[in-house]
Amino acid sequence: MRLLLVEDDDHVAAALSAVLAKHGFDVVHARNGEEALQAVLPAKHPDKPPFGVVLLDLGLPDQDGYQVCGKIRKLTSTPVIMVTARADVRSRIHGLNLGADDYVVKPYDTGELLARIHAVSRRNAPGDEAGAAGPEHALRLGPVIIELSTRRVSVDGEAVQLTRKEFDLLALLAQRPGVVFRREQIISEVWRTSWEGTGRTLEVHVASLRSKLRMPALIETVRGVGYRLVAPAPAGA
Repeated sequence: MRLLLVEDDDHVAAALSAVLAKHGFDVVHARNGEEALQAVLPAKHPDKPPFGVVLLDLGLPDQDGYQVCGKIRKLTSTPVIMVTARADVRSRIHGLNLGADDYVVKPYDTGELLARIHAVSRRNAPGDEAGAAGPEHALRLGPVIIELSTRRVSVDGEAVQLTRKEFDLLALLAQRPGVVFRREQIISEVWRTSWEGTGRTLEVHVASLRSKLRMPALIETVRGVGYRLVAPAPAGA
């Protein structure tokens, strides 16, 4: 897999590139935001396969990493993992709202980083349950419409932009409203891993969904167990 590493510190980039190369990644290093944006443009590199993942450090010298993430998302659907020392939930949600697929806080364990890279790089295979659904197949929950075949979500007719994992998480919960999904089950089905560290990522994705859908009560936390989707009451009820 080709991986774009956006990191302004050459020493950090060299060490991480060596580790990633040992695990089979073809690493391209960009030292700033502009280099990163040029690297992801397909027209600039027609002979190269697309990147499987972008590993984006937020502390860049030429422009804010959040801005770079937003620009990358307009150019490509390649998964983006933000890497930063900002550990607060608000920063994570902001990153996800801009289109990041995951968020890793420094200092991180190399095994953790590799697990997250593999998790976000997975795609829904052609012919899977969501992809095989007909264009008319949609889940309707009050004002929320989830189109499984096109992976579109709208609230009161207004489109809501979700990342791949946010959509997968919402679709999973929405297929069985009222049913409590254990955290381990969600992580297994959405991230396709049993790695325990993904639990924090799950919390951030739930918070981001509540924010984007503007319906905090839609996804209920069941303490010590997991989450369930609470179907909105019909209008006038």
